[in-house]
Amino acid sequence: MRIVIVGCGKLGLHLALSLCQEGHFVTVVDSDKEALASLGPDFPGEVVLGKGIDEDVLRRAGIEQADIFIAATGYDNTNIMASYVAREIFGVKNIITRLDDPKKAEIFRSFGLNVISPIMLAIEAIRKCVEGVQCILLSSAEEK
Repeated sequence: MRIVIVGCGKLGLHLALSLCQEGHFVTVVDSDKEALASLGPDFPGEVVLGKGIDEDVLRRAGIEQADIFIAATGYDNTNIMASYVAREIFGVKNIITRLDDPKKAEIFRSFGLNVISPIMLAIEAIRKCVEGVQCILLSSAEEK
């Protein structure tokens, strides 16, 4: 699949690398040259320097051929605008939007957007740990 990711912070960086490993063609858009450089010289995808809400930047990223668009910046308003542009202007069908604010996440979920809220995911995981139901840890104090 052809995937366009806006935002090359921690989430966008690791997501791009992971999706490339799975064989997807990934283009990452960010306005920070250093963030894009963090993908490394062997990054098999493409990078585009610019703002992810700019139509020309998104065209250079290949949004018109994108199967999936992911707005993964650390800024809810940027993610909302980028997702809107991808959906309404370029007609991308599969859009995934990161939103930290749980209230905004619920509103935009009701508009039919696929919304991921890292805060809500963390709350749910922690609640499961507290309840003893399921606790998935990336590292444990016992391992140290």
